[in-house]
Amino acid sequence: NIMFYILLIVVLVCWMISSAMVNFNEYNNHFAMKYLNHGMVLEIVWTIFPCLILLMIASPSFILLYLNDEVVLPAMTVKAIGYQWYWSYELSDFLNTTTNQTIEFDSYLLNDEMLELGQIRWLDVDTWLYVPTNTHIRFIVTSMDVIHDFAVPSLGIKIDANPGRLNQV
Repeated sequence: NIMFYILLIVVLVCWMISSAMVNFNEYNNHFAMKYLNHGMVLEIVWTIFPCLILLMIASPSFILLYLNDEVVLPAMTVKAIGYQWYWSYELSDFLNTTTNQTIEFDSYLLNDEMLELGQIRWLDVDTWLYVPTNTHIRFIVTSMDVIHDFAVPSLGIKIDANPGRLNQV
């Protein structure tokens, strides 16, 4: 449906450019070139009109972009810190009853010797992060050394972990 309109605009623009090249050629039409005046009003109109169209397209897009960035008040916040070869998780909403501190743990890749039949190399870890279902969860992702990538494909989450920057999803 949109392709029809795009094709229609492309054909119309190409026709206008080619007809202008043929009709206002210096060799074919000396009279038109001699009495051609600059149409200041026309030039202003064809400059402002596309700008208004672009603004009409861009303003709802920016509104939608910033609305998608807002996070509903989450029930749980998970801070994921990327290190070389492992991730560290902090669950600041929960307290460890024995030490009265937030729950923190590291998650390392499994060595080849630790893999069992059916486990995928480079994708399985020793300590998993379990999160509740049907709950708004905020992930705050950062890195301590190099740029990492935090991804949960089944949830459609993929975000960069940059050193010195907190990204949230």
